[in-house]
Amino acid sequence: MKRGKGEPTVKVESSKTFKLEREVDYGTPEQNRIVKEIVGDIKKEGDAALLRYTEKLDGAKLTAPELRVTADELQAAYARVEPSFVTAIREAAANIRAFHARQKRNSWMDLQPDGTILGQIIRPLKRVGVYVPGGKAAYPSSVLMNVIPAQIAGVPEIVMVTPPSTGGKAGIDPYILVAAAEAGVHEIYRVGGAQAIAALAFGTASIAPVDKICGPGNIYVALAKREVYGAVDIDSIAGPSEIVVLADDTADAAYVAADLLSQAEHDEMASAILVTPSQALADAVAAEVERQLSELPREAIARASVEQFGAIIVVESLKEGVSVVNRLAPEHLEIVTEDPMGLLGSIENAGAIFLGRYSSEPVGDYFAGPNHIIPTNGTARFSSPVDVDDFIKKSSMIYYSKEALLRDGATIMELARREGLEGHARAIEIRLQNEGKGGDGNGE
Repeated sequence: MKRGKGEPTVKVESSKTFKLEREVDYGTPEQNRIVKEIVGDIKKEGDAALLRYTEKLDGAKLTAPELRVTADELQAAYARVEPSFVTAIREAAANIRAFHARQKRNSWMDLQPDGTILGQIIRPLKRVGVYVPGGKAAYPSSVLMNVIPAQIAGVPEIVMVTPPSTGGKAGIDPYILVAAAEAGVHEIYRVGGAQAIAALAFGTASIAPVDKICGPGNIYVALAKREVYGAVDIDSIAGPSEIVVLADDTADAAYVAADLLSQAEHDEMASAILVTPSQALADAVAAEVERQLSELPREAIARASVEQFGAIIVVESLKEGVSVVNRLAPEHLEIVTEDPMGLLGSIENAGAIFLGRYSSEPVGDYFAGPNHIIPTNGTARFSSPVDVDDFIKKSSMIYYSKEALLRDGATIMELARREGLEGHARAIEIRLQNEGKGGDGNGE
């Protein structure tokens, strides 16, 4: 919504007037048509279509062997980044690894007194594809957030795709390459967009298909993931980034405004919202947002985000504020109040929760350890951040003893016959008739 002259960029309004629900973006009909066409062409033509779309959409004319990033390119990337970045990425990786290592599960078996064994077998997925954006901004941190949980899960094959730079050079951001090398990824392809998602899902002569695709991207990437789901698994259909700050009058307006803009600068579609019972804080944050916007390098993007999807919602109490937060179910939630821990138990829906004035959202985005690939568009109501469980599969294991079958057989047949499945019942009955008579298992 465009503001009038002299009005603050971010709108201050009551919770009574603010529309809490935001529609999920499934793309325009034209965007969906384009994605279906690209996915279909990659599925039918493989490398030929992949190379064609890479030239058409990214301006990089490649041959099939040039799709894969070489070991020399990975090594050369180190000379193009600052040593301080290498140190930072290593420290962040250690924190992320330590956090996610606590999530690892083990197979288990339960031996019961009658000889029955029940259990669950946990295995890693065999091959996972990681998409790393390379359009408006490069995100080396996303490399770590996808790859490290997959490694901890035990995935033996992790492949990364990322768009080449435009202009025909077909290079890849060196910071992304260094992050990949530090994370231990050695199979990397310079392809992006819907064509990369389709190549991972269905495979080409150059890129073997994967079992799961994860990682954020633009609307075409999101729609392509939706299109290939079923042929492979996906982490989620990520929408634009979101932050909600729940604050009282003890919060620092400059800190709050900075945190709101840290998400607004991601994308014109990003959402940054303050929820507060303090009119004084609301007014101060609105002024701070305007002041800080003028100093932000990505001002145009952040301003568009704040104008379209930013808001300051004034509520009557923190209790009402918590209710608003739970309805919004934000990707990122900061609680900047006098007693943030006291409100934590009331938060039902949020992807990641940041407590206190020093827990700025970028702490989690980059360094603390929890994953920054988090449910968007209100899906925190039913989904979770990426973690080790996203890269495993589970099999139930049942070994039923003769004693247990004789004991439970009649009950099992009762349930089967109530569902009209006589064949199920007879598969049990034949064993009861035989084993109950002491037969040899051949019905004799």
